[in-house]
Order: sequence, then C-alpha cells, then structure tokens
Amino acid sequence: MVAITLPDGSVRRYEGPVSGADIARDIGPGLAKSALAVRIDGQMKDLATVIATDAKVGIVTHRDPDALELLRHDAAHVMAEAVKELYPETQVTIGPAIENGFYYDFARSTPFTPEDLEKIEQRMRDIVARDEPIRREEMERDAAVQFFSDMGEKYKAEIIESIPTNQAISLYRQGGFIDLCRGPHLPSTAKLGKAFKLMKVAGAYWRGDARNEMLQRIYGTAWFDEKDLKAYLTMLEEAEKRDHRRLGREMGLFHQQEEAVGAVFWHPNGWTLWRTVEGYIRRRLDRNGYVEVKTPQLVDRSLWEASGHWEKFGSNMFTVHTPDERTLAIKPMNCPCHVQIFRTGIKSYRDLPLRMAEFGSCHRYEPSGAMHGIMRVRAFTQDDAHIFCTEDQITSETVAFCELLKQVYGDFGFDDVRVKFSDRPEKRAGSDAIWDKAENALLEAAQAAGLEMTRNPGEGAFYGPKLEFVLRDAIGRDWQCGTLQVDFVLPERLDAHYIAEDGQKTRPVMLHRAILGSFERFLGILIEHFAGRFPLWLAPVQVVVATITNEADDYARGVLAKLKAAGLRADSDLRNEKINYKVREHSLAKVPVLLVVGKREGETSTVAVRRLGGTTQEILALDDAVVKLTNEASVPGA
Repeated sequence: MVAITLPDGSVRRYEGPVSGADIARDIGPGLAKSALAVRIDGQMKDLATVIATDAKVGIVTHRDPDALELLRHDAAHVMAEAVKELYPETQVTIGPAIENGFYYDFARSTPFTPEDLEKIEQRMRDIVARDEPIRREEMERDAAVQFFSDMGEKYKAEIIESIPTNQAISLYRQGGFIDLCRGPHLPSTAKLGKAFKLMKVAGAYWRGDARNEMLQRIYGTAWFDEKDLKAYLTMLEEAEKRDHRRLGREMGLFHQQEEAVGAVFWHPNGWTLWRTVEGYIRRRLDRNGYVEVKTPQLVDRSLWEASGHWEKFGSNMFTVHTPDERTLAIKPMNCPCHVQIFRTGIKSYRDLPLRMAEFGSCHRYEPSGAMHGIMRVRAFTQDDAHIFCTEDQITSETVAFCELLKQVYGDFGFDDVRVKFSDRPEKRAGSDAIWDKAENALLEAAQAAGLEMTRNPGEGAFYGPKLEFVLRDAIGRDWQCGTLQVDFVLPERLDAHYIAEDGQKTRPVMLHRAILGSFERFLGILIEHFAGRFPLWLAPVQVVVATITNEADDYARGVLAKLKAAGLRADSDLRNEKINYKVREHSLAKVPVLLVVGKREGETSTVAVRRLGGTTQEILALDDAVVKLTNEASVPGA
C-alpha cells in the first residue's frame, strides 16, 4: 500500500506503485488534462515518474511557480529538434531555460540567418502539432559517451565524459530527437503550446571559455498563452525605447569606448546625476548613524588570501606586480578593508553597533560578453556598508536597515520590492554549525522586519546567507539591487574582536549591506525606469530658460540668475533659433521644465512654463515660478 499525501493534507492510498499521471487522473479529468509534472517530496519530476513509497505529492500545472521554467526548458529541446531536422550537420551542445525564455548553443559552420530563425520557429510549431511523447531513458556513462560520439555529437560526448563513471546518464527522447538532460520535462511536445518566439542569434564560447571555439546561440521566449507572449514583446519594445545607452547619448550623460572597456566616461550632466544620488544617500546614512570611511584601491594579495576572496574571486581580480615582487590586487570589494579599520584600536561592546559606510570604487574582470552598457561593468562604485554588531543586535539592525532601504527605494519611485532569501551555496567558508546559526539569525530578523520572502536556494555569499531586494520598474522588469548578509566567517578569518561586557574578547557579527548595489547599475536602472524623464529633484538640468527673440536675452539672463540663486540647476538657450526648434531639442534631452521668455514676458516679469511632454504652457510671475520650482525640486529627506 502506497500512501500519497496531497497539498491539502488529504491522503490517497494505492495498492502498489503509482505514477504522477495516475494520481492526476484519479483526482479528476480536469487535473489530468492540465497536469505538466509532479512534485514528490518537494522535488519536481516527470509526470510519468512512478512512486513506490509513501510520499507528499503535488500535481504541477501552469499555475505552479516553477511551471514556466519547465515549459521553457522544453522549448529549448523542441528548438534543438527543429534545428537537427532542418540542418542535420549541426551539433547541439547546451540549452537551458533562462529568465523570460531559453537558448540553445549550436556548432555549425554556416551562420544562422533571420530567415533560418523563421524556418526553425515554424518547424517547432510542426513538432508541437505532432504531439510527440517525451520519454526519459537511462544509459551507463561510457555507453552514453559512445552513443553520442557515434552520432557525431562530440560536444555532448565531452559533457558526459566529465560525469563520474558510476553515475547513470539520463536522456530524453521525443520523436527522432534524443538529448542529454536531467529533466524533468513535459509529457509531450503538444504541452508546449504556441506562445513562443525565437528572438535572435548571438555568439557564445563553448563552456563560456574564450579559449574554446565560438558557437551560435539562438535565444527564444516562451509563455503559457499568447496574451503573456504579446505583453512580453510589447515590454521589449518599450525597453528598447528606454535603453540607457541610447538615452545616455541623447541626454549627454556618459559614454564608453574601447580604450577603457567596462568603464564609464561621465559627462557633466551624468556626473551631476551621480552627485545628486550620492548626496542623497550620504544624507540618509548620516541620519541613520553611519560613519563614512575610505579604503585603499591597491591591497596586498595576502589580505585577500586571508579573507578567502582570493580563492573564490582570484581569477576576476585585476592585479599589479611591483618591482619588489609583491602582488597587489585592485580591490573587487570593500569588506576585508573595513575589517582592518575595525581592528585598529580596541573596540568595546559600547562601540557596537558600528555602521561603517564607503562609496567604494571596485574593479572586477567581467567577461566581455557579460558586459552591458553601465549596467554591468568592470569599474564600479558600491554604496557599501558593514555593520559590526553583537548577535543580539542582528534583528534590530536588520529591521532598521529594511526601513532605510524601503524609504530610499520609495524616494526613487520604486514601490514594488520583492525579497529573496538566499541560503548556503555548495562552495562556502565556515562550518555547517556556523551556517545554521547565520541562516536562523537572518530568518528571524527578516520575520521581525515583516518581510515576505521567497527562497533562492544555494545563492548565498560564500561567507553567509543573504537577503536580496528586487525592484520592479515602470515596465514590469525586475532588478536585484540591495542585499543584506549575515557573516560570522570573515571576523573569524581576519581576527576581528571587541571587548564584551564580561571583559572577554568576542567576535563581532558582520552585516554586509548595500541599497543601490552599484552606482553605475542603479543609475542605468533609473534612466530606464523614468525613460530619462527624471523627477525634478533628480534631473541633471532642471530648468532651461529659452528666448523667443534676442530682445529678451537680458531678461533671460536675469531669470537664470534668480533660478541659480534659488539653488536650481538651470541653464539658458539664447541662440538665434526658432522657439519650436529649441523646445524639440530640450525635449530630446529630457529637460523637465522650459521657461520661455520673449519681449512681453520681459515687460511683465513673467515666464511661460512648459513641462516636458506637455502640450500647454502656464504663465506665472517670475518670483512665483521660482518658488514653485524650488519646492518641486526639493530633495526627499533634505
């Protein structure tokens, strides 16, 4: 007798082994029709999986949070099958589901064209219409190597060769196509549906290594219905309009060039935006009891070895070798340096919590294919801070940080914030007991802060678990920005201590925290969130005084002087151009407010106020306009 406990707590008993499909049919024909997979004791498996012992079982349908990833994984397999049918000489390599879609890397001497993508997508629809059953098979490792070698699939054979010899290899077969995969998969190709689209072709090195051959990566997206697919494609169109790289050029914010790969040249307007954000954050930190520090850019390799970062991140560090045969690393993060400040002098329990902040300039080697505008760079600045505290202070400090973070995000226009709890990764420092303590402490603190969280298994830092704060922008995209990590490991490795109330040396707990993440990335997010149309307090140029005729030039200069005296970031446009031309140009630069002045405005001490995107103008007395704009431009929390 096999007892199956369903999600509602009810128990169904079967005389012998039973499959997920059998259970779905037993519950009802509607569920049998919509079933995609089965979750057995928390693990998702193929619907055909046979359950021979008592278990907790749930039937996975499209409403399940993990169902979309399952669908996209199948889309990758169906795409690979279509490619092999159309272009048999092609070798298939790796094809996972990714955020919002899927991809597959192919080895083929002839480049794929847009016309090829259309053919592949149509063949995918044919495969869906065939309703091919998807079945799991197992094979011994060496036999699997030979099997794929005989097929001419050398990449698959190479992957399998790296698997231990005593491990069974799982394969999935659909129609005439068979692929190496651990699964799970949908019951048949028809379950994929029709809401998918192939997006583009890009280059990708085999196994992500630039020393290996270049493959062709086809990207696609897949959804459960046409409505969601259409919404996603519409979002992509809107995202293209908001691309921070294009807006950065149009607004004169920054540029990048080959002579400084992964770094940013900030122009005056862009640096004004940076300084505005930095000044805002600094004021918030000052009011929340942080002290600001500055640490060196070059630090000896020995410190990174002691902290564990060399072993974990050494290949991503930029290093310098000095004439006296020392190896220095350009710091990739700030935490070990902050511990050095903490260790200077004697610290007492009365000094805790010590909230140590730094706008730390860091460098990490990111592969060229991973970089994207200012969103992912090699040279960046973190709004970094480390809170040294006692174990008893973890909860109160977490609650205070979450309040600060919520306030900051709200001021920048982000009200939809998701939280993920990331627990211990496979490769980590510290004992299981330390990790148990850190994870329990962070969970309790997050609950005290009233956070609703989803689990992000295995994604913690190598020294401790973390909370990840994910912002949803104006067009529905998610951006992971803030983090909070509980760390018992680094204070031990770097020998940090304080004198406790009983006079004993005691290790502090180290809370690693950031709100923006990196300035470069956050500013890129802001540009795209607002589509360059910043609220007045953030706009690099807040007001431009534009003349209709040269007769108003002297008056315009007086208006500009009053605006600047009030603290507004203002400029003037006295060029001998038509006013409509000036309006269009400053609208493209996303200037929020134009004050249009001519002979009449000069005679009456008024201004015509035009707002970005507006079709009308408001006539105000000059002094009233200055007061109104000054109030609008006030920095939150100033």
